[in-house]
Amino acid sequence: MNGPKLESLTGGSGVHVFLVLWKAARAAQAYAEKSIYELEMCGSDFAVLEALLHKGPLPVNEIGKKVLLTSGSITVAVDRLETKGLVERRAHGTDRRARIVHLTKPGRKLITRVYAGHAADMERLASASLTRAERKTLISLLKKIGYEAATVSEPGEEDTSA
Repeated sequence: MNGPKLESLTGGSGVHVFLVLWKAARAAQAYAEKSIYELEMCGSDFAVLEALLHKGPLPVNEIGKKVLLTSGSITVAVDRLETKGLVERRAHGTDRRARIVHLTKPGRKLITRVYAGHAADMERLASASLTRAERKTLISLLKKIGYEAATVSEPGEEDTSA
């Protein structure tokens, strides 16, 4: 009964790396979602507003790429935020078909406050478990594996920027 040897789930095998990464990502995502929820905002709304805060005005499809939402989901999120008066769509300067999403003053005020609270929560988590040097190493390693996975799964579509 000498069949192919199953890859170990310990000792640094590829499967072990994936399982540890997956479990850590799920736990960190749950922590982040709790932080955002406590700040009275859903995750997709937070992601859209945060992208606009840090990247400036963007077309809807670019926001979707940045925050990893499908075209349908990003449209619904932008519509919801526009209804709340937090963003507005404006005409593109050179492309009459395109609309650019901008933060409104109330939107900027809200996301600035909410982002500060969320950033403090994320800092508490990171500083409780990792030194500054460990964080830099972890970021570098995660980008490396993320880039490789994106290159293999979707050639030409990788965006591992954070």
